[in-house]
Amino acid sequence: MKSLQIHAGPKALAHIRERGLKACDIAIVAGAAGGPKGLILQALDQWLFGHWLPSAPRERTLIGASIGAWRMAAGAHADPVAAFERLGHLYCEQRYPHKPSAEYVAEVCRQLLHDFLDGHEAEIVHHAQHRVQILTVRGRRLLAAPRHRLATIAGFAAAGLANAASRTRLAAHLERIVIGDPRDPAFWLKAKFDAFDTYFAPLQEDNLFNALLASGTLPFIMPPVTEIAHAPAGFYWDGGLIDYHLALPYSRVAGNLDGGLVLYPHFTDHIVPGWFDKPLPWRRAGLGRNREWLDNVLLISPSPAFLQTLSRSKLPDRKDFLYYGLNHDFRIQNWRLAVGEGERLRDDFVHFIEQPDVRQVKPI
Repeated sequence: MKSLQIHAGPKALAHIRERGLKACDIAIVAGAAGGPKGLILQALDQWLFGHWLPSAPRERTLIGASIGAWRMAAGAHADPVAAFERLGHLYCEQRYPHKPSAEYVAEVCRQLLHDFLDGHEAEIVHHAQHRVQILTVRGRRLLAAPRHRLATIAGFAAAGLANAASRTRLAAHLERIVIGDPRDPAFWLKAKFDAFDTYFAPLQEDNLFNALLASGTLPFIMPPVTEIAHAPAGFYWDGGLIDYHLALPYSRVAGNLDGGLVLYPHFTDHIVPGWFDKPLPWRRAGLGRNREWLDNVLLISPSPAFLQTLSRSKLPDRKDFLYYGLNHDFRIQNWRLAVGEGERLRDDFVHFIEQPDVRQVKPI
């Protein structure tokens, strides 16, 4: 494989060595926050949700934050191939003026989500096999109900300083809200596993839109979402603030008799627990405490060689909005080229499924 790299926890690696990898083995699919970076996975997502996973129907948890939650919602469509195509097109086509207001950005995102969902709410929340879980955060202390921008800045400054000292201290400023399919027992999430208070709210047709919007609401860039039906009152922001790359206790499902592997299509080869942890490499999941959480995880991501073939030798990201400025057409063209190149990721993974070679799998 030239375009794809695969990392696995010890239980996942042992499983592949002994039995290969089949769709029936997958209990959970995870989707990280990360904005435009998720576009690179479109072709792979289309094959996974449109072909491979449906070949072995079973109950599966689809869990994500921000763009990862939007991808999981696409995967739960009756026609996931068309849904991913629509999501990718709409995401690429975002256009903003110079220095847009927070409300302007929010309105663009609201229209994007409206066009993406487009009457498909029922099939997403009532999917026969898929159980969607959307991660958001709710503010506490200064972030519980900031009345103006300066209050928000002060609240997130305090949160960032707390997190620099300890991820545990961030829990005083933010709490995790999981808005998910009530048919999913989600026992692996509901038993406490970290310092953050976690609340669960049922995902319904009437709150899917706001749950997805909240999960992708960036502080300062967009105003917080202040109302989600069936969820606690409060100010909601991007789920990636706590669960940027979803460092969750996946190993709790490793003993599932129906198959207990976690498939994680990712845009990088490591897992950063929270958004504030990005500049702190020692916080990466798999290091130190709780490293066993990833024992049953199969992480697939673009290789460094693949990245070198892309425009500017990198994945699309939010900084592109600044780099390309008002030259929207050029940015959109390059993003679409990257989406097309992502077909090589799909092809390499299909080859691995057909001819598993553990020599190509690295430890997480």
